Amino acid sequence: MKILNKKANYSYFIIDKIECGIELKGTEVKSIRSGSCDIRDSFAIIKNDEAFILNMYIAKYKEGNTFNHDERRTRKLLLHKKEIKKLKEKKEREGITLIPIEIYFKGSNAKVLLGICKGKKNYDKRQTIKQRDLDREMRRN
Repeated sequence: MKILNKKANYSYFIIDKIECGIELKGTEVKSIRSGSCDIRDSFAIIKNDEAFILNMYIAKYKEGNTFNHDERRTRKLLLHKKEIKKLKEKKEREGITLIPIEIYFKGSNAKVLLGICKGKKNYDKRQTIKQRDLDREMRRN
């Protein structure tokens, strides 16, 4: 099961991608496996040399009873210290944004593909739409 952030390519220039783990509770893992997750409006921050993902929605697990989780809680991302330091320096120097592009399972572990992105201006977004329409026309003919 893959959960994609389709809005990421439209709203951001993706400079680089980095794979990281995510710290989840049991009911969250079950909800992600069933596809009840949304990463459209989420983003990552670095605070006290740790990476966190904010505003990620994982629906409550329907059989979760009292052990259910908060749907929009802040979740810790699992990265090496060197990677966090490198991301922090890039963020301060270049003004980048960390956006989750997709969530998937590698074996039994949930992974997040984190995009190192720069925001697009409105004219860049129009250019993306124009290019997508041209590609669609080429495929039709």
